[in-house]
Amino acid sequence: MRFAINLPNTGPYADVRAMADLSRMAEKRGWDGLFVWDHVPWLRADPQPVADPWILLTAVALATTRIRIGTMVTPVARRRPAKLARETVSLDRLSGGRLTLGVGLGSPLDDEFAAVGEPDDPKLLAARLDEGLDVLTAAWTGRRVSITGSRRRSTG
Repeated sequence: MRFAINLPNTGPYADVRAMADLSRMAEKRGWDGLFVWDHVPWLRADPQPVADPWILLTAVALATTRIRIGTMVTPVARRRPAKLARETVSLDRLSGGRLTLGVGLGSPLDDEFAAVGEPDDPKLLAARLDEGLDVLTAAWTGRRVSITGSRRRSTG
């Protein structure tokens, strides 16, 4: 059986150096993985700092040698798929192949999308997720990628 730590990228865990220290301790104590959230805003009742998950994971990769690292759920519909492909390949190489990418729609949709001016229609986001996964898969193989963006248009 394997065990991993799941941490937010908000509040005290938004401190990149603290996250590196925590991951070093987790690896030393036998944990198998460390995964972070992928939120942009933190619009709850208690506003908190939010760190970019890829910066956090870069620090974790450099601070550790064995544990798996990754995101719990990266809302692919919120990301530019070609850039996400480059970030994930770079981090996977840096970590020696230890990256696990969790993907999905993300939630809550009103915080993750509507609050920052993005459409939050689940059907549109699911179509963007599908398109993003197609782009990621193609980019990871090294093939030329063409994005039509047909799913990126708002339906409203």
